[in-house]
Amino acid sequence: QNMNQPNTNLIDLMSHQREHEELKFKSRRVDYKNYNNSFLGSRYIFECGYKLKAHPITIATASSLYHQFFRDFDATTYDRYLIGATCLYIAGKMRDETYKLRDVVNVAHATLHRGSAPLDLKEEYWLRRDAIVQSELLVMRGLKFQLQVPTAHKFLMHYLITLKAWLSKATWDSTPICQASFSFLQDFYHDPAVLDYKAQLVAISCIHLAMQCYGVDVPCIKETDELSWFDVFSKERKEDVWNVVELIMDNYNKEGSF
Repeated sequence: QNMNQPNTNLIDLMSHQREHEELKFKSRRVDYKNYNNSFLGSRYIFECGYKLKAHPITIATASSLYHQFFRDFDATTYDRYLIGATCLYIAGKMRDETYKLRDVVNVAHATLHRGSAPLDLKEEYWLRRDAIVQSELLVMRGLKFQLQVPTAHKFLMHYLITLKAWLSKATWDSTPICQASFSFLQDFYHDPAVLDYKAQLVAISCIHLAMQCYGVDVPCIKETDELSWFDVFSKERKEDVWNVVELIMDNYNKEGSF
């Protein structure tokens, strides 16, 4: 099956991811103004993206742009949350989202200033709108106008389609390998380390973690130091897969540390 074609047989991962985000943001409300770190800058993008009903890949794209920008620019010089909102606006245009600049301005403000009155079309709104417009050019120049949508999601779906054919129907239907893999991948975009690894390795690591969590093995493949279920997809070293798995798990420790 072509990697660019949607797979109608798989569970609606986007709907599941929205439920995952809803639970996270409703159970833990963060006052972002009290923090200035990379993880919460990404979390802010995710929360704003959820409120804008953005596609998960759009949110991952925005987070990727955000991490790329702060690899080259000092976070003490630029406002993380302004850059985050700007990246969400840019990603929305890259992926033809329905939300507009006005929506980004209002949601970004409401998320950063919880409980505040909505912005009206007075001076404050136009100041915040202008800040994002100016930051858009700053980010675009900072990234040398080289903007790309992450490809790990495509590889993940491709691998899961094949994995579904390998596993028994009972195993596939009784374990949320698909949903867990997608959530692990999406959550990894909170970490700038996601930029350090090729998309195939990231996708395989997310599926491998999900399989470990639910005790799922591929039939007729005996896991050894030299042989793994993912060898047919990409010749990744097990050591590299486990390194990425550890990074993904570290993100959940960060979520509970503030």
